[in-house]
Amino acid sequence: MSTIEAPGRKSSNPLARVVGDVLVQRRAHGVFPPGPSRFDFARTRRMAHDPLGILLPLEREHGPIFSVRLLHARVVFMLGPEANHFVTVEHPELFHWRESSFGDLIPLLGDGLLTTDGAYHDRARRIMMPAFHRERILAAVQVMLDEAEAAVRGWREGQIVDVYEWTRGLAMRIAMRALLGLDPDDAGHGALAARHFERALAFYGIEYHLRLLRGPRSPWRRMLRSREVLDRILFEEIRARRGAGESGGSGASVDRGDILGMLLEARDEDGSRLTDREVRDQAITLMFAGHDTTTSTLAFLLYELARNPQERRLLREELEDVAPGRAPTPLELERELPRLDMVLDETLRLYPPAWIGPRRAVADFEFAGHRVRAGSYVNYCSWASHRLPQVFPDPEAFLPDRFERRRKAALPRGAYVPFGGGSRICIGKRFGQTEVKALAAALLGRFDLDLEPAHELRIRQMPTLSPEGGLPMIVRAAGAGRGAA
Repeated sequence: MSTIEAPGRKSSNPLARVVGDVLVQRRAHGVFPPGPSRFDFARTRRMAHDPLGILLPLEREHGPIFSVRLLHARVVFMLGPEANHFVTVEHPELFHWRESSFGDLIPLLGDGLLTTDGAYHDRARRIMMPAFHRERILAAVQVMLDEAEAAVRGWREGQIVDVYEWTRGLAMRIAMRALLGLDPDDAGHGALAARHFERALAFYGIEYHLRLLRGPRSPWRRMLRSREVLDRILFEEIRARRGAGESGGSGASVDRGDILGMLLEARDEDGSRLTDREVRDQAITLMFAGHDTTTSTLAFLLYELARNPQERRLLREELEDVAPGRAPTPLELERELPRLDMVLDETLRLYPPAWIGPRRAVADFEFAGHRVRAGSYVNYCSWASHRLPQVFPDPEAFLPDRFERRRKAALPRGAYVPFGGGSRICIGKRFGQTEVKALAAALLGRFDLDLEPAHELRIRQMPTLSPEGGLPMIVRAAGAGRGAA
């Protein structure tokens, strides 16, 4: 049994949050970095739909740190390499996640890695790290390839596929098998868990004011009902595996090669294990952190390859050289496809799924000549930082060569932060990268996916960057695609 106490309960009452924010603002006595301070509903609404249109002009006007009034509170933004490094690596002790907007995720995620701080977080991360060792991830590649093969079965020349929805379904099946060890074709467990996870997650993609409603038929109540179904399925699975491990003696029935089994078996340095509730919270957190991000990254990667057919050609040539007529092996995916790595890096630069890093300051600090008071909301934003022309020339262009090994190594510290940084860098980073590369390689070996001529990409920000309204693409045989201008 661990002696580290779990974090205290956090109210989900939106009125309590607003009152608390107002009190913090008053205690700050107007000490904020420069930026627009008057209430402006139009600005707040634009921030929800076009944050780059707000943040990049403010960075040009005020530099790497500024504040902006959103609804009832002023929020501090820190952009650029030095700012990102300050928040994530140099001084993470100045910031908490739980008291930021990450706290809004607690009703679904519980006390997982994204919603906890300090010793409790560090212990959980320490216990979970072996689940993401290189060997574990490489062993999951076959699951990814098997699911991809089944998912494209029946595709035909000229067919229009919503690649975002297709990828979403594929990534969910992989998550059910590789993360939770559930059968996605089992209507009573895996398929049901997938459906209710999507329903619960949808709550965080609606307009903010709708998330404040608490009536019987509100989105909040629908999210809670889906969470109850998820909890029932997960706790049943956890109890069944614990019982099988105890009766079998060896624990082999507990750990079946998936992440859930590893969480059940893992122990801390003092011999303590995660409780059933902790396993549940971390498993749902991993689903949240990994499902949407993989889905969006693969969709945006295919979108940019369709817009840049010369890059698609170079990537296919690399794949044919390394793995002619077959899928790459796990080791080839990891070590022998530098062009694919560069394409993935450039996709994540342009479209980092976790595009914003919300924090709350727990102590006063100074940065770039400006003072920030404890209690202030402080966000870094990888999406905006990755589009600063002084860091990435021609920032709107898709140029994978900017991530050639030596050029990537020469980037300033903090310039490229799609997974955060420091001691809280995304624990599933390697798993997600491997999944995107495996699925991209499987597709490119057989198909070209071209854009519909009339389609115009629109981007949704919540809960992660994604193509709003889907991403319809035309299926062509590999090498026969017409590309897009």
